[in-house]
Amino acid sequence: MKPWLIKLKQATYNTTFMYNIRMLIAFAGTAFVPYFMGMQLATIPLTLGVLAAGLSDIDDRFSVRIVNQLYTYIGFFVTATSIQFLFPHPILFATGLILSCIVLILLGSLGRRYATISYGCLVVSVYSMLGVNLFDDWYMQPLLLVSGAIWYGLISTISFLLFPVRALQDKLSLSYSSLGDFLFAKSNLFDVDMTAPSYQQSIIDLSLENGKLIAIFNDLKTALLTRLKGDRGQKDTRRSLQYYFVAQDIHERADSAHIDYQKLAKIFQHSDILFRFQRILSIQGKACKDLSESILHRKPYVHNKRFKHAFENLKQSLEKLRSEQQYDQVWINALFALYQNLKSIDAQLRNLETERNIKLDKSKHIEQQLKDDDLKSWDDIVIRIKQHLTPESVLFRHAIRLSIVLLIGYIFVQVTNIQYGYWILLTALFVMQPNFNTTKRRLRLRIIGTLAGIVVGYTILYFVPSVEGQLLVLVISGMLFFELRSKQYAQATAFMTILALMNFNLEGLGYAAAVPRMVDTLIGCALAWFGVSFIFPDWKFRRLSRTIRRSLTAQCGYLAEVIEQYKNGRNNGLNYRVVRRAAHNTDAEVASLISTLATEPDFDPNQKAQAFEFLCLNHTFISYIAALGAHRDKIDDQEVLQLLDQAMDDIQGALLKDETPDLSAQNMLQTIRQRLSQNKEEDQKSLIILQQLSLMMSILQQLSRLKQSLSHEHDQDATELASL
Repeated sequence: MKPWLIKLKQATYNTTFMYNIRMLIAFAGTAFVPYFMGMQLATIPLTLGVLAAGLSDIDDRFSVRIVNQLYTYIGFFVTATSIQFLFPHPILFATGLILSCIVLILLGSLGRRYATISYGCLVVSVYSMLGVNLFDDWYMQPLLLVSGAIWYGLISTISFLLFPVRALQDKLSLSYSSLGDFLFAKSNLFDVDMTAPSYQQSIIDLSLENGKLIAIFNDLKTALLTRLKGDRGQKDTRRSLQYYFVAQDIHERADSAHIDYQKLAKIFQHSDILFRFQRILSIQGKACKDLSESILHRKPYVHNKRFKHAFENLKQSLEKLRSEQQYDQVWINALFALYQNLKSIDAQLRNLETERNIKLDKSKHIEQQLKDDDLKSWDDIVIRIKQHLTPESVLFRHAIRLSIVLLIGYIFVQVTNIQYGYWILLTALFVMQPNFNTTKRRLRLRIIGTLAGIVVGYTILYFVPSVEGQLLVLVISGMLFFELRSKQYAQATAFMTILALMNFNLEGLGYAAAVPRMVDTLIGCALAWFGVSFIFPDWKFRRLSRTIRRSLTAQCGYLAEVIEQYKNGRNNGLNYRVVRRAAHNTDAEVASLISTLATEPDFDPNQKAQAFEFLCLNHTFISYIAALGAHRDKIDDQEVLQLLDQAMDDIQGALLKDETPDLSAQNMLQTIRQRLSQNKEEDQKSLIILQQLSLMMSILQQLSRLKQSLSHEHDQDATELASL
């Protein structure tokens, strides 16, 4: 193959490059086609249509993608037309604004596609307000907005047909990259110089990385499921599914904890053993990063040869520690179990690309290998919407909050008749997020980005007076907005401001629009801050105790399924993966909720400290369960099976029923420690189980105490709130 063809092929593997090309073509069409046709004013709604469609774009298989686009175009047209007809009637307009905002946001409860399309319709509604007097005929703006959306949809569909698995591969690549970050965070627990505060921070960092990884896994699972429904035996889809399963298995093994790392660092602080474990985890993290790059660029993954030497040296060190008998054999056994776990991760990475591992069992229907959460009937629609018709729902609070803020903004514009006032509503819509922390961050970035965009935009208008040059700037600004919107919000806002100034300059109002843009942005940000601070503020509905109970319930379900497999044999079927996913999802919810507490006003410092302590113990507990899950296999030792059942009862009693562990639990823990001290080398599997039970029982009482304390303080807060 010729060198230039090779480079061209490699360029098509660059997702960012191809996405930018798509956006460049989209904005070039809306900017220059009307210009050459003598319809320069049409550029404004056409460009806004592309923006709204780009924000509403959903990754899905071809047939569903077409349906989504049809829904989007219908929604855009109905929304824009409603604005045109209701705009001259302020009372009807205000009523329609608040009702449509609530309905559109609550439609997001039906799933990702409906949430995305609804958000696009909200954006179009404000865009329509900005250009309501742009044309004499009522239908011109709605048609041009939809035409811009159709133009973007056409380009997006062609891109999908040319590269049908590109988006899926990007998500798969991102999952392995995040898995690498998780392994790097896990390696920090083997730091021999670790102090108590640094250990807690390392656990918090690990828990937050775990939350990011779980969110990426969930997104990947959704993308896989929609493609598997329309699968016709495509090799890339089956391979991606297998990679997803392997990533989940690696995550379970990497998240597992066979030992108390803080005690481990003190006991082996003068040995090289922890450095060796830390090094292997680090190079496994690097291997996941390499695999991520291989998936992204469609290159074969080459397993690092350093692993073989590193594992050989680690095993020799472990055997030397065992022969010296200087340390308690319980610790040595735990280290050997950890060694075997890391060896299993190594085997997964080493054999991932072999043909033997990418073949799936064709006797099973491929759609049944992932849990389908899509709507099945009208009953599902009613149930999901009803679940969110309460202030306890984050979605409901956001719907009410945003609709009130938009209504206040509309009334302000009507009363003051401020120039370009509907930018206030647009700013509030883009800035306001369902939680306080994210909104507060966006407020600052929005103001900085708008100010920078105005300065740069003024300069461009002065030095680039030609229409052609300004249209070129518009195209580049639109492309850079989409490239940066999920990475650098301030920069993305700056480019959006430049695009807006270029658009308004088509009417000869570029200079006049700059200062109002800044003023309206400040007012919109102030309204957004008011909304998240005083309308159903998050800290009044955080429901920490409820999230904690949900997490502990899911963990107990995970443990119960693991114990069942020790009785009946290893099974990686759907039920096991569902309960494991539920446990990790709820653990991630706890981490996300607690990590935002520092940003919320008037939160009790003592409760905050307890919450972070609970976060560490909660993630430690699920890590102990994950270690049991990593080694799960059928055992015949009836005494160990009986201990597992008794431990399950005690754990459920302490964590779900607030029962104090009784004498039988203490006797069970004593029995476990006695068996561990006997060191039955012929039954390593039982020793691993006993070690994990010992670790779980050792933190059970503290975990239960923290759970009860946080729940009690929250109940007091709820009582005080109800009395107001």
